[in-house]
Amino acid sequence: MSELVFYDYWRSSSAYRVRIALNLKGIAARRVSVDLVGGEQSAAAYLAVNPQGMVPALAVDGQVISQSLAIISWLDARYPAPPLLPADPLARAQALAQALIIAADTQPLQNSRVQHYLRHSLGADKDQIAQWNQHWIGEGLAALEAQAPDAGLFGGNAPNVVDIYLVPQLYNARRYELPLERFPALVRIDAALQQIDAFALAAPDAVK
Repeated sequence: MSELVFYDYWRSSSAYRVRIALNLKGIAARRVSVDLVGGEQSAAAYLAVNPQGMVPALAVDGQVISQSLAIISWLDARYPAPPLLPADPLARAQALAQALIIAADTQPLQNSRVQHYLRHSLGADKDQIAQWNQHWIGEGLAALEAQAPDAGLFGGNAPNVVDIYLVPQLYNARRYELPLERFPALVRIDAALQQIDAFALAAPDAVK
C-alpha cells in the first residue's frame, strides 16, 4: 500500500476523531493541514481532493475517503487491531448509532459554514450564536449521557468509536462554554480517555 495522506485542520473536531483513530492503531499518515480559517478548503486544489470542501479526508492509493466515520470504518477494516467497532452486528449497530448522535445530529450544527450562515445571512449576534451552540450540543450530550455505561468506557475496557467521538465533542462543549454538570458519566469517561496518549496527542493544542 502506498502512503496514506491525511487532510487535517487542528481545530476541526471531525479531523480530531481521525487523529485519535490513527494514534490508537499506530498508523503513520502524512498530514496535510488545510487552513479552514484562511479558506483553503474552498480553493481549487483542495476541491480536487474533496469536492465537499471539508476535512477530514484520507487519500489511499489514489482514492479519497471523506467523512470521519467512513475513514474510521475503513481504518478498522484495513488495520483491525485494536478494534474500534464491535464485531457483533447488533453491538456494532448500537455503537454506530451512538457515534452518529454526535456525527449527524450534534457536531454539524457547530460547523464553521453553519456559524457563518447564522451570522451573515440570518444576522445572529454573538450571544444568539452562543445560545444556538449550547442548545444543540446540550441536546446531543443529553441523549448520549442517557446511554452511557455506569463504569468503564463506551468500549468497555478499551476505547471504541463512541469514545473517539465523545472527546472532540466535549472539547467543543467547553469551547462554547456549555456547563457540563448534567453529564457526569460523559465527563468521567472523557477524563479517563484524556489519560491515554492516543487521545492526548491528538488534541488540538498538541497538533496546531
